Amino acid sequence: MIEDTVVKKDSYTSTTNACKLCTPLGACIAFKGIKGAISLMHGSQGCATYIRRYLISHFKEPIDIASSNFSEDTAIFGGGANLKQAVLNVSNQYKPELIGISTTCLSETIGDDVGLIIKSMATEIDHDYKVVHVSTPSYTGTHESGYRGTLRAIVEQIATEEKSSDRSVNFISAMLSPADMRYFKEILEDFQIRYRFLPDYSETLDGALWDEYKKIPSGGTTIDEIANMSKAIGTIELGYIGSESESVSKLLKEKFNIKDYRVGIPVGVEATDNLLKIISEISGNNVPAKFLNERGRLLDSYVDGHKYVFGKRCVLYGEEDFVVAIACFLSEIGIIPVLCGSGGKSGKLKKVISSRIDGFDEKQIKVMDGVDFSEIEEISKQLKPDFFIGNSKGYSISREMNIPLIRIGFPVHDRFGGSRILHTGYRGTQALFDLIVNTLLKEKQDRSSTGYSYL
Repeated sequence: MIEDTVVKKDSYTSTTNACKLCTPLGACIAFKGIKGAISLMHGSQGCATYIRRYLISHFKEPIDIASSNFSEDTAIFGGGANLKQAVLNVSNQYKPELIGISTTCLSETIGDDVGLIIKSMATEIDHDYKVVHVSTPSYTGTHESGYRGTLRAIVEQIATEEKSSDRSVNFISAMLSPADMRYFKEILEDFQIRYRFLPDYSETLDGALWDEYKKIPSGGTTIDEIANMSKAIGTIELGYIGSESESVSKLLKEKFNIKDYRVGIPVGVEATDNLLKIISEISGNNVPAKFLNERGRLLDSYVDGHKYVFGKRCVLYGEEDFVVAIACFLSEIGIIPVLCGSGGKSGKLKKVISSRIDGFDEKQIKVMDGVDFSEIEEISKQLKPDFFIGNSKGYSISREMNIPLIRIGFPVHDRFGGSRILHTGYRGTQALFDLIVNTLLKEKQDRSSTGYSYL
């Protein structure tokens, strides 16, 4: 008698409303920070259309993303011919300085060797533009890892070794708003230090009104600036979470022996102090008085608003490095980030947050990576927060629980001005602190039976 064999399978729960976006979307944002660049996605037209629409909704700017336009035949026989034709089409239509090629799940799954295809084009096509490619299948990461991996690929494929130093600094920004980038550049200029800023989409994704349509918006980090990054005396890179294989500062240190500084995204007094201390050290100049005044006003507002925020509970979500920055800021002002959630899966989120928040265990802070919004909602109902903070994707939970949502980060689709939200430095922290206090005051006022008007 033969007995049936019962095979036990591990339980599997599908992702419901992911707390992350696709990897090539991050690549497209990074390429928008390069002067004269056009993004080209090697895959289906649908991927490019989705990302283009998603970015336009947040930035409110025209965004062109080309596609190699996979079909059924391409998926079977390979997309080399499609990619070559797409590059030719883009070069003829846009006259770009750089074509940034990112791969999609489909092209990665069938195994297209994009690097080999590009090399073969070098002998077939005479061109005067750069071509940079990066591997970005969505099943291996998030939009944040796509962004960081693309910056690394850009520097790796363009930067050249220079023997002379120009006493400059390379500043590698996290995936923040154009307003944040303009503020960082203001800081560097006020320290009177020469710098190269990568990427710089402060104008390409938040530019002035045009008199006539431009196929490629002005602005961005130039190819020459990237090529000369080896002349710097140091590289400042924002963010702790990214892997060594995604780090631009690590690459520049290994290839050109440039000192690297990895710092957290500067939200809050302590984090901003740390960034300005490093810039002061590199430049040899003291912190300008205007930033000291901003710091003083921020501290004064902390004192004035402390009674409204102390002990409040918040559910926080977003990109991993952004979650770390906001969690530390909330703790700094006396708010407990009872849940810190992200769709990223670096495995570092809890370690970094717990090492930077005093009394982490006593506050019973829950940190979850690889989480989706279905899980965030389930846990939030148990934790009973006073407010949510994160991007627009959390609105349905906020509405369901009748708890306010403070919208920051990316994407902000249901409010106006997402590209102009300043999150960082003393100035951005001031705006965020005021917003949190006023949100809590409004919630208290709206729920009051007396409807008082003096607080």
